[in-house]
Amino acid sequence: MLERRVKDPRLGFVTVTDARVTADLHEATVFYTVFGDDVARQETAAALESAKGVIRSEVGKRTGVRFTPTITFVLDAIPETTGHLDELLKKAAEADAEGQRVAANASHAGEADPYRAPREIVDEDDTDEDDGDDERTDSTDDGGGQEREGTDRA
Repeated sequence: MLERRVKDPRLGFVTVTDARVTADLHEATVFYTVFGDDVARQETAAALESAKGVIRSEVGKRTGVRFTPTITFVLDAIPETTGHLDELLKKAAEADAEGQRVAANASHAGEADPYRAPREIVDEDDTDEDDGDDERTDSTDDGGGQEREGTDRA
């Protein structure tokens, strides 16, 4: 309808992004965007305001409701919001790249391997002499969760 019925030359390239109607159908808010600069936005807003009566009567004819809602046109801030979000995403990507670059050249603050390695047990008495005491006592689990003591012969 905006393309065919409204013949105002001030009307720019308009895209309706959303329309909201109150529950009682008395008021309608139409959100729109305009391709162009601020001058085009201002001229389109003026053209929509002057064509509001024609648009409202057409809405009344096509909907068939008892009361035709009053129409309010609101310039949608989607392009500005998406532009701002694009800038923020670009800054976040640059910060991530910088963090990855710093992390690639970084080294650990402590030891390279912070986990304790098992100590090697070195026998101080590493001789082949037989001292005659071949018994040793082991504590083993008997399978029932209780430990038993026994002697093993080597």
